[in-house]
Amino acid sequence: MDLKMSDIAKMAGVSKAAVSFALNGKPGVSDETRKKIFKVIKDQGYEPLRKHKKGGVRKIASISLIIIQDRTGMMNRSYASLPFFDTLVSELSQNVSGAGGQMQIVNLDINHLHEGLNNEALQQSKASIVLATDLNQKQVQLINRKLRNVIFVDNYFEYIQADFVSIDNFQGAYRAGKFIVKKGYRKIGYVASNHAISNFLQRRSGFRKAMREANIQIPPEYVFSLNPTELRGSLPALFRQKNNWPEAIFCEDDYMALRLLNALTRQGIKVPQDIAVMGFDDISEDTMVIPELTTIHVPITQIVDQAINQLQCKVADTDWLPQKCFISTKLIERESL
Repeated sequence: MDLKMSDIAKMAGVSKAAVSFALNGKPGVSDETRKKIFKVIKDQGYEPLRKHKKGGVRKIASISLIIIQDRTGMMNRSYASLPFFDTLVSELSQNVSGAGGQMQIVNLDINHLHEGLNNEALQQSKASIVLATDLNQKQVQLINRKLRNVIFVDNYFEYIQADFVSIDNFQGAYRAGKFIVKKGYRKIGYVASNHAISNFLQRRSGFRKAMREANIQIPPEYVFSLNPTELRGSLPALFRQKNNWPEAIFCEDDYMALRLLNALTRQGIKVPQDIAVMGFDDISEDTMVIPELTTIHVPITQIVDQAINQLQCKVADTDWLPQKCFISTKLIERESL
């Protein structure tokens, strides 16, 4: 079993805080204590996730970023072209390499997860971050059992004892619903993803709560289903007739919102004058259309920072208990609603 910061503290007869200060080159410990700590580290061959460099600078050791690909899910072969995932992977890579460490990206097929997890590089990896967008509970539990020091990003399951860092999807969609109601809309439509992953289900629950609190019922004919990663497509049949349209529509992600916005514009339907549209994610394309898309911003940089920090703590502390962290979202008001 690998030594952790708490083990070093016990061997040196000091607190974990003292070990942390010494490793990070911070004041707060005497020279004598610092020497004692580094003697134990040298004797025991302790290798922290962030390695100590000359001058007190910390260096992140190598970690694995595991992408679980699902041909029929969000994380399909073209996932890297999606703005959210492209930014997430880029931020993780920059965070690790910018501190002097290395990140290996491992792609696993969701249909051959058992075999993929036996990858020698993964088994030897000190820590891993899993992009868990398409995973179900059994798959998360399998990965958590097979690998050490794992953080799951962009998903969570409340009954699983594992480390998660995720968007607060419920809060974001709830806030979107409250905003639409505050703007005076009562005839409200909903565009749902045809991929029923955890993130979208949480957004659905948050939006429904906002509607219940406003005593608004969304009729079945105002609920549509679209592919969450496609920008092209025709309008739902309802919009081909000029009667009984919803006043405003919330889409579970920006790709669906932009697809709807484009289709409405081609049909001569004005946004927001005829129908207001709102999305979720705040991707870069939102400001490249007319009107610019009102949406919910997802703080990807903060998600990455939290995942790295949480991984640090998990590796360093033998008494670490799994932690679920939600990052709140922010309303971005533009011209489409």
